[in-house]
Amino acid sequence: MRFYLISDNIDTQIGMRLAGIDGVVVHEPEEVVAELNRAFTSSEDIGAVLITEKLVKLCPDLIYDYKLNRKRPLIVEIPDRHGSSEVSESIARYVKEAVGITI
Repeated sequence: MRFYLISDNIDTQIGMRLAGIDGVVVHEPEEVVAELNRAFTSSEDIGAVLITEKLVKLCPDLIYDYKLNRKRPLIVEIPDRHGSSEVSESIARYVKEAVGITI
């Protein structure tokens, strides 16, 4: 299984590429939909799709529908250089609630 990145900027793509994660840069909702469909249908070895916050905001209903109704791949919203820290704060809150540890 491998990761796949759908990003709104080249900096995030380059950083993930350095970590060995392939991906694309898109800017329009139609492009996001096309890349998600490609990730879901064309490659059996994609286990997780990383998608930037900004792109999730372009088509949230579709992404949340995929998260709820599809088993594979896992969709993970990630912050990028333009993103807020809400994602990391929510992860810290989940860990604290589940395990009782503040990170």
